Amino acid sequence: MHALSKSRYTAFRQCPKNLWLKIYKPEEAVEDPSLQARLDQGNEVGDLAMQYFGDYEEVTTYSHGRLDLSAMVKKTQQYMRSSVENICEASFEYKGNYCAVDILHKEGRGWAIYEVKSTTASPGRIDRSKIAPYLPDIAYQTWVLEQCGVKVTGSYLLCLNKEYRRGRELNIQDMFVALDLSKEIDHEYRLIDDTVRRAQKIINSDVEPEIDLSEDCYKPYPCAFFEYCKRQHGISKPSVFDTYRMSGKDKIEHYQQGHTSFEDLRNEKLTPNQRRQVENTLNNTIEINKDGIRRFLSQLSLPLYFLDFETMQSAVAEFEGVKPYQQIPFQYSLHIAKRPGKYDHLGYLAESDGTDPRRGVAEQLCDDIPANVCVLAYNMPFEKNCLKDLAYAFPDLSRHLMRIHDNMVDLLVPFREGYYYVPAMGGSFSIKSVLPALFPNDPKLDYHNLKDVHNGSEAMDIFPKIRTMSRREAERTRENLLRYCELDTLAMVKIWENLIEVAQ
Repeated sequence: MHALSKSRYTAFRQCPKNLWLKIYKPEEAVEDPSLQARLDQGNEVGDLAMQYFGDYEEVTTYSHGRLDLSAMVKKTQQYMRSSVENICEASFEYKGNYCAVDILHKEGRGWAIYEVKSTTASPGRIDRSKIAPYLPDIAYQTWVLEQCGVKVTGSYLLCLNKEYRRGRELNIQDMFVALDLSKEIDHEYRLIDDTVRRAQKIINSDVEPEIDLSEDCYKPYPCAFFEYCKRQHGISKPSVFDTYRMSGKDKIEHYQQGHTSFEDLRNEKLTPNQRRQVENTLNNTIEINKDGIRRFLSQLSLPLYFLDFETMQSAVAEFEGVKPYQQIPFQYSLHIAKRPGKYDHLGYLAESDGTDPRRGVAEQLCDDIPANVCVLAYNMPFEKNCLKDLAYAFPDLSRHLMRIHDNMVDLLVPFREGYYYVPAMGGSFSIKSVLPALFPNDPKLDYHNLKDVHNGSEAMDIFPKIRTMSRREAERTRENLLRYCELDTLAMVKIWENLIEVAQ
């Protein structure tokens, strides 16, 4: 018989089929490639949160390489009886329902539940849309403890303080925000008895539930089994689920009305970019608005500086003055085009020794980019935010950095505005979609031909790990980072040259 844990309970609340598939067909899940990095950050936040109330005891116990849940339940009872005030991973079981509380804090004659998440919040402010995904989890824990006879005095979400900037040392109390969700979970709490009965029936049945696609496929986050369920319903690409910037709610509404294929969508209300995607895909035609492209190109002045940053971010601020999840630039690539077909390349990659890379990036950037030149980025808000953060961190360089910021133009514009559309873009205007659509047969512009680092997420994940590598591995990884970032700005140069060509 399968037990019901808090993670299984929340999976059931999203969709009963989600829970069943996790148990019986886990291989069908399509996980986000960055999932492990997020889990690692969550674990780091959880470990630090244990110190929030001071001294604590942790009950985590392993036996033969697996969590020993029964031992953890016994340890929890022992610590509660011996007046330990803070018990981490406090474990409880009631009739096949199990939960481990991140922090169980003694409060008067009862105990308060603290569920730790690596999300951010402002002190004293509860954003209901943001906390909604956590309510089933916290309500379930509260229910299990009360069924076990524990007096629960409060149910809290402990998350990162979005306004906290790190000093020289981490301040654990200032770093976290505790949100009292005792009242917020009332509605969810009333559903638990019935939900638990239905969930236990699902997990102990070998019959796959028949459940249609719905908004729950997107709530509180896109389901890892969505592709599996679409295949079961005979949905092939391209479909309404591939439509450019259509909300999950609208996609499901179209699907429920029978408007699934692009042919079905032809007579439906769509945005101009969605209409362009549908019609050009069905007709296999390229759309080029020469006047729009020319207007865009007229903003540019030679020489052009094509800039791309690579950044890392951490839930736990690593450096002084940094906020949770702040993007920390550690690398940039810069192509300088004097005219089409004539360009130079400069690049910078910070030392990978664990020190703050920002000062080196900022200083070299000011040396490489004059204050009043035209700078291009692809999806420029990212680069602009990096420049603003650098300017804030280093006031002596602020004027120059903000000049670069203010003279930036977004190379994404002609594609986002619909001046240039190729069906192979697939409704996406990211550089990883536009480049192969415009240059399908050029191996030098194929990200798949790079080694180890093929996208920004991989760059973000691998740079902090270099300091633990052997010398040979570190040198190879640094070279791969340089090659990846260089391709990002070379891609921009080639796209710009292509825009000039098609606008003739």
